[in-house]
Amino acid sequence: KLCGYLNKLGIKGPIKTWKSRWFIYDENKCHLLYYRTAQDVNPLGSIDLSSASFDCKVENGEGVFEIRTPSRVFTLKAISKQAMMYWLQQLQIRRWEFCNTQSRFPLHEGVEVQWNSILLACFYVRCFYTDVTDNEDFLPPVKTPTEAVGLKAASLPAPQTSTALQNISLKHPWTEIQNTVYNICGSKQLSGDNGNIFSFNEFQEHSDNPNEEQEAEEGIQENGRMEPRMNWVRKARWMNSAFPGLPDELPRERNPMDKGSVLQQRILTLTEEVKSQKELVKLLHKALEAAQQEKRVSSMYLTAAEDKDRLELVRHKVRQIADLTSRLEALEQEKKELEQMLTLRDSHIQELKEHVQLLMEKNHAKQEVIMALTEQMARDLSDPLQEANTITAETLYKQQEEIEHLKDDIDAYKTQNQFLNSEIHQVTRLWTSVAENEKALLMKCACLQARNCQMESKYLTVLWKLQEAVPGLPSSHAELVRSLIQEALQWEVKEEVEEALSFELTSVLCPFSEYDEYGFMTVPDYEVEDWKLLAKIQALEIKSNNLWSQEVVEKPLRDRWNSTGELSPSAELKSLIRNGIPVEHRQRVWRWIVNRHCSRLPDHYQRLLRQSKSTEHPACRQIELDLPRTLTNNKHFSSPTSQLIPKLRRVLLAFSWHNPAIGYCQGLNRLAAVALLVLEDEESAFWCLVHIVENLMPADYYSDTLITSQVDQRVFKDFLSEKLPRLMAHFKQYQIDVSLITFNWFLVAFVDSLVSDILLRVWDAFLYEGTKVIFRYALAIFKYNEEEILRIHDSVEIYQYLRFFTRMITDGRKLMNIAFNDLNPFPMKLLRNRRSMHREELERELHELEQIKAAYVKERAEQGP
Repeated sequence: KLCGYLNKLGIKGPIKTWKSRWFIYDENKCHLLYYRTAQDVNPLGSIDLSSASFDCKVENGEGVFEIRTPSRVFTLKAISKQAMMYWLQQLQIRRWEFCNTQSRFPLHEGVEVQWNSILLACFYVRCFYTDVTDNEDFLPPVKTPTEAVGLKAASLPAPQTSTALQNISLKHPWTEIQNTVYNICGSKQLSGDNGNIFSFNEFQEHSDNPNEEQEAEEGIQENGRMEPRMNWVRKARWMNSAFPGLPDELPRERNPMDKGSVLQQRILTLTEEVKSQKELVKLLHKALEAAQQEKRVSSMYLTAAEDKDRLELVRHKVRQIADLTSRLEALEQEKKELEQMLTLRDSHIQELKEHVQLLMEKNHAKQEVIMALTEQMARDLSDPLQEANTITAETLYKQQEEIEHLKDDIDAYKTQNQFLNSEIHQVTRLWTSVAENEKALLMKCACLQARNCQMESKYLTVLWKLQEAVPGLPSSHAELVRSLIQEALQWEVKEEVEEALSFELTSVLCPFSEYDEYGFMTVPDYEVEDWKLLAKIQALEIKSNNLWSQEVVEKPLRDRWNSTGELSPSAELKSLIRNGIPVEHRQRVWRWIVNRHCSRLPDHYQRLLRQSKSTEHPACRQIELDLPRTLTNNKHFSSPTSQLIPKLRRVLLAFSWHNPAIGYCQGLNRLAAVALLVLEDEESAFWCLVHIVENLMPADYYSDTLITSQVDQRVFKDFLSEKLPRLMAHFKQYQIDVSLITFNWFLVAFVDSLVSDILLRVWDAFLYEGTKVIFRYALAIFKYNEEEILRIHDSVEIYQYLRFFTRMITDGRKLMNIAFNDLNPFPMKLLRNRRSMHREELERELHELEQIKAAYVKERAEQGP
């Protein structure tokens, strides 16, 4: 049994005292309980060791060590260094056993599982201390000091303090009374003539509260005897009221001498009050006389019969006022003169004080010089050889003492270092175990939340199907469906996360906010009322996919990106970019891609801005018209007062002057806006736009005729027929022209078509590999929704579905696998050949069209008006 006497440091304001306490370890709760004596039944408090750390500092003194809990620090002192090291080592072992045997989440697997866990924990403890003790850097096993620790120490008398009251806990008076009465009674029941029978078994045990500041709660158990219990309660209250340390009973303990001094003090106070009252009466008398005089004068003024008399009285008053004014001025002048004299005297006194101080300092300095000369003379007169021998002996003795002290300090620090090494080693292993458990819980929470999102999505899907069938339902059922739909639309998609969760938990169970990291809306704001439920379903599916892939896919990918140093073109980097760049690395990678293909000219962007300010570009009006229509689903562009709107305007104007052949084309605003959101710097966004238009896209892609854009639509139809023949045949059957849908995809690289998370992954690969990525993802989108499209057998419904079906894609990983794995092979040489072939055909068709147009104009001209 781990128990024994220790001194505990008690701090009450500025007063610090050591109090002797009996400590015993509670194995069930991993608490260290402390009592005043070993015979007490109720503890004064407890220390939670499950989350505590231990420390011993040499400078604190011999036998002093600390137990640090999250709430406070307990300072304890053992009778010897050996006892201290034994306590520390045993507390380490007990903490390790408890942390490995007690599960935070209780298992209901039966007694066999619990015994297996206990045996496994004991095996861990044995292995841990076997490994540690083999190393000389760790503390070896300490021999048990039987005279200070264990049950044998309970039979020894408690260590005595300097005063009897010093060891009493004033914070727990009721507990002290209980323990004292129990010790007196010897656990026996007492009986009296009035039936006053009581036992301490009637009281509940002290509650295990780790906070020493709370008082122990007392309670009485039911035993069928009401009257004896009430008698004991009354007796206990009387004992508590008679406790000599309570301040309420101090007036009853005063002796007659104290009463006399109090009465004398009251007499002096009353005398002072009488004097002040007399002074007040005198002032009131003077004020009364002045008021009576004023009253007489006023009466004379009112009783005067003629105006002359009244005028004379007024003149008399004026003369009095003038006289008083002159006297007041004279008194003020005198006051000023007196103040000046007082100031002069004060300055003179201060000068005299400084002079006296200077003389005293000179005198003190002279005395010191005299003493120093006297000592030097005495040393000169003594024997120089004897003095040297004496100094040498004293110096040698002091050095030997210092060496011994330093050896003791080295041994103490070595022991302290060994203990701290074992403490750090054990705490590190405990932390590793807790981290692994936390990781498992994070995975479990993410799976449960993903499953919950899937269930909510399925429920909303059922409501959506019922919404379509509302016209055919009875009125009562239709009303119930509408109420369920309204309730579902009012659900908050985002969830609150407690502050106590760690950073990893927050990243996995992150609140699903209305906007993502770049300001895009996570839930589409459809204008049609019937599609709002569809938007909610889409948001839940996106969240579910993110949660499923967070630990399995995203975290390993993020670790690979974190380990990537300087970027250089390689197959590994290509694979990483195709899988998507994490948010924290995307800006750096995009800058590297743009700088690799564009040679920035110094001050080129600033020169273009100055040119746009001095001269208005012809495309300026069209740019102003397109600015409010840019990325309306992004909070950074939805408001006219947004800070990114002026930046976007400057980027587009600079590009219009940089490339006069194109100037400005509708669609460039969205390309520049995405670059601004990721790169943040407008000059970097400008060069990114230059890289897209001049390096990635073919020539004439954004010209007036958009000839290359039309060529890409014909090339895409060829690929669609080859890769997805069933779908292309379905489109031909219902006369669907896919270029009406896909033309905008190619022109702006899927901006405003895909959800933001998938869009930015497409852009990651697009900026690195080029336009081939747009063809891959365009085919993958149709492949992703192929079965849904084949089930529609109406051309109008197909067009309606194609309008928004890209926004319904929620699984970005699946789309990426289709684009880069299922659609292979996809050689770039084939793409260039197809472009060249269709460009020749389109130019020939345009040439024929121009000839027909010219012939028609000529014919109209010949016919005349």
